[in-house]
This record gives sequence, structure tokens and C-alpha cells, in this order.
Amino acid sequence: MATRNGKQAVRNGGSGFPGWALFLAGVVVGLILFAFASRHLPSLRRTDQPQANPDAVAQQASSPGIAGSSAASSASQFDFYKVLPEKEVVIPNTELSAMAKAEQQQAAAANNASASAPAATSATGAASSEGGYVLQVGAFPKASDADAMKAKLALQGFTAHVQAVTLDGQVWNRVRIGPFASATQLQDVQKQLSSAGIHGIPLKEK
Repeated sequence: MATRNGKQAVRNGGSGFPGWALFLAGVVVGLILFAFASRHLPSLRRTDQPQANPDAVAQQASSPGIAGSSAASSASQFDFYKVLPEKEVVIPNTELSAMAKAEQQQAAAANNASASAPAATSATGAASSEGGYVLQVGAFPKASDADAMKAKLALQGFTAHVQAVTLDGQVWNRVRIGPFASATQLQDVQKQLSSAGIHGIPLKEK
């Protein structure tokens, strides 16, 4: 009986594949799949990413577009505070308001006292003879820009003049309105220009 079972076991074992053969076949199949994946999957991943353009050229700082824009901005550059320290001084707006208020109070007092009116007029004239007031709207390196500002002021009803001066070796074309006889007149024109969107700085000539 034992012999019969042994022959049956041998017969069953011989009819199938050994376990090591199945394991070896699995390893071979796994290596083949790994080789296929390592060869083809990276290329599939790269197609999802942006590709470099070999014909693309980086824009240089000296390209005409950039140079043109910087040149255009420098061409219209101007400065309000180009003054001659030995001949004129900038008047702060707070000081200008105080000066205009003092002039108005003096004029009101002169009108109320008719006897002292000639003396007050004479004093005012003496003060204005020391130096006139001007309103500087801008100072431009190019005369054409100064002429353009002068024309803009003419459209607003103001008569301006262009004065060329040399400061630190640079020629500046200053656009000015005036002179004015009093700080009150100067302040009135400054307010009118401000309401029109035009900035100006008050100056007093020495």
C-alpha cells in the first residue's frame, strides 16, 4: 500500500513544473517589464513638461525697444528747483501764504486810514523794489520741451518766458511767469495754475 502511494506521489510530482522554475520565470518576466518601463516611461514623462525652444533668443538690455523707452523718459525729464542761489531764493508755500496775508492786512489798514495811505503806498513800493516775485513752472534740458510748456501755459491764459541758464555745466531752459509786484499776486497765479493741474514754485529775486 505504501509503495502504491509513493508511486502516485512521484507520478503527480513529475507531471507539474518545479517551484524553482516558476520562480525563475517570474524573475525573468519582472526584469523584462522593468527594462521596458525604464526605457519608455521617462520619455513619456518629458512630453508633459515644457520643451526648450532652441530658436529663442534672450532680449538684450541694449535692444532698440528698451533704449528707446529710456531715451524717451530722459528726454522729458525736468526739474522745478533749478535756481541761481546768488540771485534768487525759493519761497516755501507756508511763507508765501504768510507774506500774502501780511500784504492784505497792510492794504486793509491803509484803506481804513486815508491819512496814512500815501505813506503805506510808498512803503509797499520800496519793499517791492528790493526784488520781484516769479513763478517757475519747470526747467528743461531741451529748449523744445520748454517751448512746449510755454505753449501749454498760453492755452491756460498765462504769458510765460523761457530763460536759459547754465548750472553745474548743464544748460537748463527755465519756464517762468512774472515778475509780480507782490506775494499776493504770485499766490493767486500759483493757485490758478494748480487748479489747472500745473505745478509751479514761487521765487523771490534778490
